[in-house]
Amino acid sequence: MKAWVLRDIGEIRFEDTDRPEPAENEVIVSVKAAGICGSDIPRIYRTGAHVHPLIPGHEFAGQVVSLGKNVDKGWQDQRVGIFPLIPCMDCIPCQGRHYELCRSYSYLGSRRDGGFAEYAAVPAWNLIRLPENVTYRQAAMMEPMAVAVHAMREALRADADRGRSIAVCGFGTIGILLTMFLTEAGYSDLYVIGNKDFQRRTAAKLGIDRARFYDNKCGGVHEWLMAQTDGAGVDVFFECVGKNETVAVAVMGTAPNGTVQLVGNPASDMMLEKSIYWKILRDQLTVRGSWNSSFMHDGEDDWNYVLDRLQRERIRPEQCITHCLSLDTLEQGLLVMRDKTQEYVKVMAETGVSM
Repeated sequence: MKAWVLRDIGEIRFEDTDRPEPAENEVIVSVKAAGICGSDIPRIYRTGAHVHPLIPGHEFAGQVVSLGKNVDKGWQDQRVGIFPLIPCMDCIPCQGRHYELCRSYSYLGSRRDGGFAEYAAVPAWNLIRLPENVTYRQAAMMEPMAVAVHAMREALRADADRGRSIAVCGFGTIGILLTMFLTEAGYSDLYVIGNKDFQRRTAAKLGIDRARFYDNKCGGVHEWLMAQTDGAGVDVFFECVGKNETVAVAVMGTAPNGTVQLVGNPASDMMLEKSIYWKILRDQLTVRGSWNSSFMHDGEDDWNYVLDRLQRERIRPEQCITHCLSLDTLEQGLLVMRDKTQEYVKVMAETGVSM
């Protein structure tokens, strides 16, 4: 089969490699669509992966084409989405079914071969069946969608007040999807903070009033948010960037007894200035973190929440897709994201099948 193989830092090639064989409790998925995550860029070009050689890609969907031993025959030929985290099933979080908190997990696309290939070996446990009206493109975005939903549900789990004021800082893929789901859930008092003109246009397409989008290229976001909220700050602040400066903005822009939900992967070491620490203490802020999503094979987990909204056409994540490439040209998308030579949100590779 053809696959993008990462042999060392910065050394990724589209080459022939052996098609995987399913181990016990695994299936082989014919990959139909695969998205590039922002985390793939440093993994490929700066830090390397946990193992080399490796086929990257953890946002993908496809069709089951063969089964390993002890796999339910009902999976044959099924269209599937794929939860990429492979839990150990033995640690304390796993025993409590908090698989996203597993202490000894593996991961498709970073610790073992993933979806930048024609075929991928996937544990049957990690599959979710797709309704006929959910496309492969949509399904390949279920992972970042579930990450956004997890952050939303963690921050607002006990909240029944849809009138709460909310800020989303960082309007990349996760911030856009988070805004989609907040709007779908009935939250309308939203403020969005980005730093690109096309992000403003994207926010407008999602129904965010121009006055509620702030372009933070030149700073001053704290003053703007205070003016918008009569000096109070927002009840919930989603930080989707992962920089010291935006974490500080999140803390300083959150109202007393409010919640700061940290979502963005850290771009560097994170430090708290004394004034930021004092703000957390004196305003009794709740600071939470989330990085993945819940997957438990029942209607209560984040993936089924996403699937329900997709099936009912309440969410249209394909609005985020700015580039759609063939598998053999996927590197073009990697370079666009690495070098920021074009405006982009979600870069997708597909095999040319009907979506």
